[in-house]
Amino acid sequence: MKTPVEYARAACDTMMRKFAAPDLPPKGHFHYHQGVFLSGVLKTWQLTGDERYFNYAKDWLDSVIDEEGRILLYDHADLDDIQPGILLYPVLDQTQNPRYEKAIQSVYAQVPDVPRCACGGFYHKVRHTGQMWLDGLYMIGPFLAEYGRRYNRPDLREDVIRHVLLMKEHTRDPKTGLWYHAWDETHQADWCDPDTGLAPEFWGRSLGWVPVAILDDLEQLSPSDPGYDQLQAIVPELLEAICRYQGPDGRWYQVVNKPDRPENWPENSCTCLFAAALARAVLLGMLPTSYAEKAHAAYEGVIRSLTWEGDDLQIGGVCVGTGVGSYEFYCGRPCSVNDLHGVGAFLLMCTAIQQLEQAGL
Repeated sequence: MKTPVEYARAACDTMMRKFAAPDLPPKGHFHYHQGVFLSGVLKTWQLTGDERYFNYAKDWLDSVIDEEGRILLYDHADLDDIQPGILLYPVLDQTQNPRYEKAIQSVYAQVPDVPRCACGGFYHKVRHTGQMWLDGLYMIGPFLAEYGRRYNRPDLREDVIRHVLLMKEHTRDPKTGLWYHAWDETHQADWCDPDTGLAPEFWGRSLGWVPVAILDDLEQLSPSDPGYDQLQAIVPELLEAICRYQGPDGRWYQVVNKPDRPENWPENSCTCLFAAALARAVLLGMLPTSYAEKAHAAYEGVIRSLTWEGDDLQIGGVCVGTGVGSYEFYCGRPCSVNDLHGVGAFLLMCTAIQQLEQAGL
């Protein structure tokens, strides 16, 4: 049986054989698909010290920014195309090349142009008027929190906290403790409840981004930042709610609160994100050590689902990129193998579980 970090290496090596760094899809676009995956690659580099992984992430960045740090192709002020900015910080630290400093500023320059709801929360996409999606917490929060720390911008750190608290206020279901996928302040979207503006379901991967994003945020924030304690309290509360819906094989389902419905199915990317968050929360003392068992069960459930083609690891059971919709919409979404969402989430899980095991938990 391989260790978690050996599985992480196998996943990285598989993808590196499949794609030259500049060819990662969508090719040439500064987008969260590559950002999520390469975040996991950099975590694998940090655990192993294998410079191939650092260089792969750097090579991708070098293909999507010019010598002056300008981003070559992106959708301005869409949160999905801000997320890869998180990769620039470790690459700048490692290389000290001012090109990456300029690129950080290029990414940040979009932030003032992100449209906001009347409550102050960020639109997920410019074209989606008045819509806040859970996914957006991961797409902008960690980048902005780190920017706020590095450049001494407490106003930005407060903005990160405020956005999470607004998302909780508008999407949390008091009965289950889970958060709905999205909220539309206009109550006009074709997917929303016309009375509440809420999405109809708790979609797994969107919910998985929430504790992962908040834990990343907290690493950059200060306990003196207003709302810090409220933000910190969300993690155990939400993870405890999520754990009530863990499936019998350790995994979670595409629609989280309906594992017994015949159309529903176990989904690996959300399981990986929940496992990563559980492991990190246990290591930080946010959850009792008994929750380590739930993280391990999730990890083992995903590992049992994997297959191999020669030396190439196949990570399946991952929902393709998905908007907001009905129960039937989510359950009808196709699965992919070695999708960047899935491999990125898998790497986040493997590196966190490795640290959990190194701590003897």
